[in-house]
Amino acid sequence: MCESCGCQGQGSFKKEIGVIEVNQRLLAANDAQAEFNRHYIEKLGALSINLISSPGSGKTTLLEKTIDALAGELRIGVIEGDIETERDADRIRARGIPVVQLTTGGACHLDAHIVHKGIRTLETQLDRTGLDLLFIENVGNLVCPVSFKLGEHLRAVLLSVPEGSDKPAKYPKAFMTSQVFLITKTDLVPYFDFSMEEAEREATRLNPGLEKFRLSSVTGENFDAWVGYLRNLLKKYRNILKD
Repeated sequence: MCESCGCQGQGSFKKEIGVIEVNQRLLAANDAQAEFNRHYIEKLGALSINLISSPGSGKTTLLEKTIDALAGELRIGVIEGDIETERDADRIRARGIPVVQLTTGGACHLDAHIVHKGIRTLETQLDRTGLDLLFIENVGNLVCPVSFKLGEHLRAVLLSVPEGSDKPAKYPKAFMTSQVFLITKTDLVPYFDFSMEEAEREATRLNPGLEKFRLSSVTGENFDAWVGYLRNLLKKYRNILKD
């Protein structure tokens, strides 16, 4: 984990108070940068979605299949967050999509300041038509990314079938602060002790307004619903901007 989000170390009460004060200032500065990012993204014409999940839940595969489904229809850009390597960005780049890889070098989340650098770099890859959707794939983690706004208009949390249906109860803040809940790898349900009903019930108990989808990037299950949701979301967003 990393010191920047306060997830390292124990210590005396006095030390803990100091850490809390530093973290509060850190989050306030991050939130101010996130608000700036959101307006900057809007100038590009884009709706931004922050994807958070545990490692291996299928974020990059979801992006690949979403890009394929909307190819030639919507202009999509991606910011990839990882501790190391360009592997995920290379996968997206292979689809001819503007993408920037942000490597944190050990930090367990993206923050608004590094995402701003990513947006500016991504902007150099765009033509004058701008973007429709900007996906930000956060570092794989259901804890630390939750506290850091990035400038997104929407936060989506992913839970894959192999992880177990108890995760909403174990990591409540990830589900409380998201607007969309995606259960991924549903083609694996026959091979794991996973209850769709439990996962959705626990998530809805925490956040009754969650939009919920059960998806398989392998079989394409419910991908029409997911892509249709993105189309409608973008339409509503554009209407709001007009007003």
